[in-house]
Amino acid sequence: MAGVLLHFDDEQALAAKVAAAAGFDSEPVARHRFPDGELKLRLPAALPPRVALLRSLDRPNEKLVELLLAARTARILGARRLTLIAPYLGYMRQDIAFAPGEAVSQRIIGDFLASLFDAVISVDPHLHRVHRLSDAVPASQAVALSAAPLLAGLIAHRRSGALLLGPDGEAEQWVAAAARGCGLAYGVCSKLRHGDREVDIRLPDLEFGGRQVVLIDDVASSGQTLAVAAKKLRAAGARSVDVAVTHALFAGDALQIVLEAGVGEVWSTDCIAHPTNSVSVAPLLGQALGGVL
Repeated sequence: MAGVLLHFDDEQALAAKVAAAAGFDSEPVARHRFPDGELKLRLPAALPPRVALLRSLDRPNEKLVELLLAARTARILGARRLTLIAPYLGYMRQDIAFAPGEAVSQRIIGDFLASLFDAVISVDPHLHRVHRLSDAVPASQAVALSAAPLLAGLIAHRRSGALLLGPDGEAEQWVAAAARGCGLAYGVCSKLRHGDREVDIRLPDLEFGGRQVVLIDDVASSGQTLAVAAKKLRAAGARSVDVAVTHALFAGDALQIVLEAGVGEVWSTDCIAHPTNSVSVAPLLGQALGGVL
């Protein structure tokens, strides 16, 4: 046994696949909620020196408390090398104070995670003004993986000859990587954001008439950016518009908003469990876990 991968009940399926890929055993963390909302966790009574904990940090607030309790307890129970696998890493968007008095959550949460874990593994972390995961999460090892090649393979199979399009400049790194992976053409829109749910999109100077277009991004949250882009592509004559994202947050009615905007299919990875999951990051995560010192 190389080690133990701990997981919570809602991520059992992904954990089993990651553990198998890394040669780890997989063990659940039992969770009890008291009437006042406090949590009690129970880990295996004894742990080997090498332990990993899988927790995707969508809806992160309560999960951060889980990580605190689980990581500190794992150390007491024998863990000497502790790795966090967070396929989706929350609180990364606020990397500077945009107004006086704002908390820079990326640095605060990054420091918190680095204080608990020796290594952190994530997939397509939402980094803009910093270029390395280690700049946001200063753990001994910080490993940022990309799902772009996985999504590229899926797109090449489903939409041969498609035009790949990033809905804004921040998505260029993912759409460019996907395009390289499957040999397709790509472009990038420009975006002006007016609020959490108000955006304006300008399409690039490309010919969309009769084209199959796939919008690619790291995260789909409110769905507004994708929806506005899809409407403009349909108006520009695109034959079809589909969406491929790493992290399917789709808060509230976001998925319905995207589909009503003219999107045909939505494909996502299983970094976050969602009905749109179409490709698994488990082999990618398992290989990375096996390489963590």
